[in-house]
Amino acid sequence: MEITEVVPGLRMLTFPVGQAYAWQDGDGLTVVDTGTAGHAERIAALGRVDRIVLTHFHADHTGSAAALRGLTGAPVVAHRAEAPVVRGDVPGPPPVVPPEERELFDRVTPGVPPAPPCPVDVEVDEGDVLDFGGGARVLSVPGHTDGSIAIHLPAHGVLFTGDTVATLEGRAIPGVFNLDRPRLLRSVDRLLGLAPRVLCVGHGSPLVSRR
Repeated sequence: MEITEVVPGLRMLTFPVGQAYAWQDGDGLTVVDTGTAGHAERIAALGRVDRIVLTHFHADHTGSAAALRGLTGAPVVAHRAEAPVVRGDVPGPPPVVPPEERELFDRVTPGVPPAPPCPVDVEVDEGDVLDFGGGARVLSVPGHTDGSIAIHLPAHGVLFTGDTVATLEGRAIPGVFNLDRPRLLRSVDRLLGLAPRVLCVGHGSPLVSRR
């Protein structure tokens, strides 16, 4: 796991596949996604974890959630539609992989170990507000998965997109390996319409506006 400061108070945690973020309020941290399994101890070493927010159920985002919750006692937050999958009660539906994404899918997915089932302590939906970052608004952005969420911190101009948005060569692009690409594209339009100052994606480099 590599740690990079994106802006003051916000760190990106990079794993062999994907990435997560740690937002700091005072002495406490909110961890947005947890990367693949096996990284909980290093995440916990960053400081006091107050909550763990999962943008969707895929194993490269939830893999270390159960272990991190066990180490820190921090509650796990996820969309109500994702919660049964995160808990291990039901299997997650596989993505629809078009031909142009097949080579990338076949190359990346073998490197992602299964995510251990994880309790979900708080189920959220569109419009809920979490107590960090001056009021973190939950946005329902279906398409990548049915219950994908983004987290918007309007007070700071920060947006966590999960895998709804990715970046490539300094520009925002739609995420790949989706359940429903038309729905995803509508969600992408919604998120980019917020014009965030800091765009934190699940894959690719964060984009920071200098405006």
